[in-house]
Amino acid sequence: MLQSTLDRLVKVGALQIVEPNGRRRTFGDRDAKPVIVHLHGRWTPLKLAVWPDLYLGEAYMHGQLTIENGGVWDLLELLGRNLAQQGWHHQRLPARMMNAVLRFIHQYNSLGASKKHVAHHYDLPFEMYRKFLDGDLQYSCGYFVDPNDSLEAAQTAKKRHLASKLLLKPGQKILDIGCGWGGLALSLARREQVDVTGITLSQSQLDVARERAKSAGLQGRVRFEQQDYREIGGTFDRIISVGMLEHVGAPNFGTFFHRIAELLAEDGVAVIHAIGRASGPDVTSAYIRKYIFPGGYIPALSQILPAIEKSDLWVTDIEVLRLHYADTLRAWRTRFLSEAAGLVDTPFRRMWEYYLAICEMSFRYGDLMVFQVQVARKVDTVPRTRDYMVDTERLPVRLSPVA
Repeated sequence: MLQSTLDRLVKVGALQIVEPNGRRRTFGDRDAKPVIVHLHGRWTPLKLAVWPDLYLGEAYMHGQLTIENGGVWDLLELLGRNLAQQGWHHQRLPARMMNAVLRFIHQYNSLGASKKHVAHHYDLPFEMYRKFLDGDLQYSCGYFVDPNDSLEAAQTAKKRHLASKLLLKPGQKILDIGCGWGGLALSLARREQVDVTGITLSQSQLDVARERAKSAGLQGRVRFEQQDYREIGGTFDRIISVGMLEHVGAPNFGTFFHRIAELLAEDGVAVIHAIGRASGPDVTSAYIRKYIFPGGYIPALSQILPAIEKSDLWVTDIEVLRLHYADTLRAWRTRFLSEAAGLVDTPFRRMWEYYLAICEMSFRYGDLMVFQVQVARKVDTVPRTRDYMVDTERLPVRLSPVA
């Protein structure tokens, strides 16, 4: 089964499989230098053939798949290039119906489940994240004005780009849903004389964010709470949410945007930045769901826009970022491996290496992208043209007084 699958798949480059019995099989261009993969264990080839989405990552994690000529990135890059060559194949009706059922089962994120899922990923030791993220701890897609920009430059540009869409003014109340370690909330408060509330479900992120606000002397204007978007009350002039919609779950999109509408002031503006699918609704990767983001789901715009429409919100701008996250993940993976070079080669380390590499390939060769959707309650809140965004980004950053 595995041989048949690879015969059909590998047309560009070369892949050599060394089976558990020592037999070697080469797929693709026999004149090219192959990526050489050793499979260990009697059932490994069958498991890879039956469910590669789960078992490819698991086999690498647990040492049942080792790579002689290159690393896991080289293997995934080879597979990604070949999958991209074959184009996208739309699912048949039975598959779409089954996936719709699975989406509901996997992503029905209640309050209790959401907290548990967030803790699984974000309450890992903070020191690990600090080593591979930029200095401001941005754990979301950067904005590479130039592909050669540094990670720090790309994350600074991302924050500036988002701020330009918020139309910030002194005295406004801002809500940051899914505030992470607080970097964006603190940046917005430094940029304008605004009052920012950041919410997260992660205890680790909350502790770090509060300490950062105190160290920056901004605790009077920036506060962080451990709350779910379904629990918070009040009214806000601006709402920003970066990298959080992926944790909401498909059954809860309507609830999420209804809450945005309820929390926004009459002349309010919200910007939602999230990973999306370009080829329509699908199910979460079994590997990612099991090991990285339980309860996570990457939506298609065709799922998001109906939820926004039913919330009586105006979609005032949509922007799609292509390849920016691929470059972000490449920078994270490079830093992660550099920091992990002296560590013991454990399944946990290989799990994270595989996660960062497979996600990069999904953005570089697959159907993943990032969208930024701007919404408002009124038709005339946002200027008629997008010039204001460019004009704002070109202005020199002026920092507001702390006190």
